[in-house]
Amino acid sequence: MNVVKHQFCLLVVLGLGLVSVGLDGQTVSGKATPIVPDANGWYSLFDGKTLSGWQTFDPHAWKIIDGGLLEGRGSRSHLFSPSTYRNMEFKAEIKLNHKGNSGMYFRAQLGEGWPKGYETQVENTSSDPQRTGSLYNFVKIGEQLVEDDTWWTQHVVAIGNRIIIKVNDKIVVDFVDSKNTHVEGHLALQQHDPGSVVNYKNVVVKPLPDDPADALAIVKKDLPELE
Repeated sequence: MNVVKHQFCLLVVLGLGLVSVGLDGQTVSGKATPIVPDANGWYSLFDGKTLSGWQTFDPHAWKIIDGGLLEGRGSRSHLFSPSTYRNMEFKAEIKLNHKGNSGMYFRAQLGEGWPKGYETQVENTSSDPQRTGSLYNFVKIGEQLVEDDTWWTQHVVAIGNRIIIKVNDKIVVDFVDSKNTHVEGHLALQQHDPGSVVNYKNVVVKPLPDDPADALAIVKKDLPELE
């Protein structure tokens, strides 16, 4: 398993202003409530009640609403996972309002502003020409794949420098980053701007082995259409 380290205490000591989200049930900074995988190796990252272990530099934007949904609303904010990952599958169900904008980051570095890391775009009708499913600034998708205010599933796979993105039932990105731009880091969810309202549910991760062949063999059970 590539759940490798916690960096939060050091960051707080260095005065970078990292804070835990102010919800009942929140654990100590950077320490997640213990979780266990399901029968297929997926770890649920939210319990539907708290933001246990997740961190943000901008705590105004995130809350759990009725029905156990995560909601992002307000000005720019990013919510970082407690643990870091190298090879992984990262999946969520998402709903976004008209002209809204969000994103699923992976291998992201903790920091204020726009995170350094890969982002798979969550954006259907805003002014940004990179639509849902794009690997932001690497593979641009201009087609609108998802209607506003409807739920869809976004599934991200990272194995070494190969990045795969599936939107609902369609693989829309299968890209090899020859520069190995981002190797390891946090998962993160984005609240982009005051006009955006995004909901996430069933946010899960499956850590994968370092060996690419072993990792791909696992992924093919979830994505049998892969070569």
